[in-house]
Amino acid sequence: MAPFFSIPEMSLLRSEDMNLVQLIIPVESAHGTISYLGELGLLQFEDLNLDKSPFQRTYANQIKLGELEAELRELDGNLEKLKRTHSELTEYLLVLSKASTFFEAARNGATSYQRESSVSSMTREGSMDSPLLLEQEMQTDPSKQIKLGFIAGLIAKTKAASFERILFRATRGNLFYKQLPLDEPVTDPATGVKVEKLVFVCFYSGERARTKITKICEAFGANRYSFPEEHGKRWQLKTEVASRVTEIQSTIDASILERDTVLSAVSYQLEQWTTLVQKEKAIYHTLNMLSFDVTKKCLVGEAWCPVAAKVKVQDALRRAASDSNSQVSTIFQVLHSEELPPTYFKVNKFTEAFQQIVDAYGVPRYKEINPGVFTIVTFPFLFAVMFGDWGHGICILLATLWLVYNEKKFGTQKLGDIMDMTFGGRYVLLLMAIFSIYTGFIYNEFFSVPFHLFGDSAYRCRTPSCSDATTVGLIKYREEPYPFGVDPVWHGSRSELPFLNSLKMKMSIILGVIQMMLGIILSYFNATFFRSSLDVWFQFVPQILFLGSLFGYLSVLIILKWVTGSQADLYHVMIYMFLSPTSDIGDNRLFKGQERVQIILLLISFVAVPWMLLPKPLILRKQHLEKLQGRGYGVLRSSDADALDIDLDHEHEHEEFEFSEAFVHQMIHTIEFVLGAVSNTASYLRLWALSLAHAELSAVFYERVLLLSWSYHNPIILLVGFIVFLFATIGVLLVMETLSAFLHALRLHWVEFQNKFYQGDGYQFSPFAFSSLEDID
Repeated sequence: MAPFFSIPEMSLLRSEDMNLVQLIIPVESAHGTISYLGELGLLQFEDLNLDKSPFQRTYANQIKLGELEAELRELDGNLEKLKRTHSELTEYLLVLSKASTFFEAARNGATSYQRESSVSSMTREGSMDSPLLLEQEMQTDPSKQIKLGFIAGLIAKTKAASFERILFRATRGNLFYKQLPLDEPVTDPATGVKVEKLVFVCFYSGERARTKITKICEAFGANRYSFPEEHGKRWQLKTEVASRVTEIQSTIDASILERDTVLSAVSYQLEQWTTLVQKEKAIYHTLNMLSFDVTKKCLVGEAWCPVAAKVKVQDALRRAASDSNSQVSTIFQVLHSEELPPTYFKVNKFTEAFQQIVDAYGVPRYKEINPGVFTIVTFPFLFAVMFGDWGHGICILLATLWLVYNEKKFGTQKLGDIMDMTFGGRYVLLLMAIFSIYTGFIYNEFFSVPFHLFGDSAYRCRTPSCSDATTVGLIKYREEPYPFGVDPVWHGSRSELPFLNSLKMKMSIILGVIQMMLGIILSYFNATFFRSSLDVWFQFVPQILFLGSLFGYLSVLIILKWVTGSQADLYHVMIYMFLSPTSDIGDNRLFKGQERVQIILLLISFVAVPWMLLPKPLILRKQHLEKLQGRGYGVLRSSDADALDIDLDHEHEHEEFEFSEAFVHQMIHTIEFVLGAVSNTASYLRLWALSLAHAELSAVFYERVLLLSWSYHNPIILLVGFIVFLFATIGVLLVMETLSAFLHALRLHWVEFQNKFYQGDGYQFSPFAFSSLEDID
């Protein structure tokens, strides 16, 4: 149907026109073509290989870091092994040095009898170099000879006491245990961490005791090392180990130097390599979304493309074919598709944040009216209604102007989460501040202080002794009201709160009804654009009549009461409009014939409910039955039947209709709208509540903190009071109140405004673009 009137098209009002295109790319130029398209960033590719796992795709193994990664991994692995070996040899050297003192002390403390009785044995075996535990040859019965052994090693100092107790209990005291602390911590070979350790030597008797001690050492993480009993062998082994430690340390230093050299060379090209790898991964990921044709010589891809970008895409395809020296150019053709296209808006740095506010609720359906256009104005305005103070508005404006001035600097930096969110919404904050200054002038509030900016008050004192702090003694000396905003004489008077309560509450209702009416009107434009006459006649018309006959009428009464200065009780009027529509209004009459008008409006609202509920599902059912009756039957050839079966199946998918489902859906929609008309209107009273709360908090901080500290005439108290006032203003009014008003304005747009016309079930146009790789990463 042709619309009664239309609104001009703009790029942000409806999504850009989109086409599903098919690309047939020769294999030899596939990489270059996708690279050019990534630079262009105007195609959103469809995955044609959903039935394949990531490892089954053609280009799954193309991206590898290769030789440099292998070299670095090998260097790191070798370095770790060398460090572990160095730590083990260092511990071994300490064991050889410290444990030797046990044996030397035992030899030096031997009795002269032991020395004399072992003269012949020491002469045969090399005197003092012979083993300390050499079995006595004088024993004639080998079965009675005592076989002693020992285990030497290191254990952590924190475990030494427990280790000694467990050894004693396990061997039932049949052991000799000695330990000696090290001078400084050593690096543990297993963990690579410096630990304070003790050198221990445990003497035991029998194979069974050795097995127990070995298991206990493993359980406590004690490192055991072989220890020769002969002095000569110990000295020789100690020399060899010390030499080996020196060699390994030199090797470690050389390995570290080589690794640092490689990493230094990498650091100069790391950023370029990172970007290159990201691009290559993105290219091959996109290539994996394409499928081969039957000849295996071409790749076939499907992608969504803005209609306006078709020429740019074709030019990029020609350049890619030329650069790759391909004999065959890429074929570019538009496909017909019934799939819902993605939603794409051309946004800039100013409109992007407002669009994100809408997208956070839901991405607009393709070609649906975009609430972001209206949010640019309505969102900061509703915020300002709740945050009306031109002093606070100036503070936010200055902070926002600083962000805007330094946007090039901050745009290239990594900011924190809160700072990044604030910077991203800088233009939203800018309009919020400007509108807050405007509403602050209307409320005549500057940190809760009124000013005579637009002229003198319409009231003056009856006597010179009267105070401006109260209306007692004030008289109205001229008929002309204060030129702009609230007369400053109301501030601080006894009538301030009742007056502002009435003013802001009624203003909130009017603003709410206007915005809800706008939402219903936008549903009309959606219906006409999608050629849905049912939505126009059985959704838009009854909704506009229902809302207008009740809350639109209330808004008119509010304006009439302001204009005429009437004392009519609007609560009484609206209540008795439903309870007793034929009764006399009396003193609450605002215009002639008001009773008859109210009866007509009440009837219209009652008729609008079944108007929304019944006709649409009945008409849909009738249209469905007419389509079914229009199908005929006849003699078909087998080939025709096969072809027709496909068409009928496809048609059946789009013509499935359940009357009960349609009726229930319409009933839910009707109930939701009727109840929502009341609840949504009441929800706009948050404009009144938050505005009063902001004004009262501001007055409390000004009067009870700043003025109270001033009254003491003490510089220290005044300074403390000013600091408290400053932090309270910044923390509560400029931060918490700003966030609170922001969230309430967000709710009014998402729920009360957008639910009148907005589906929000689309999906975002996400083209393959190299410029977005950093954000994705």
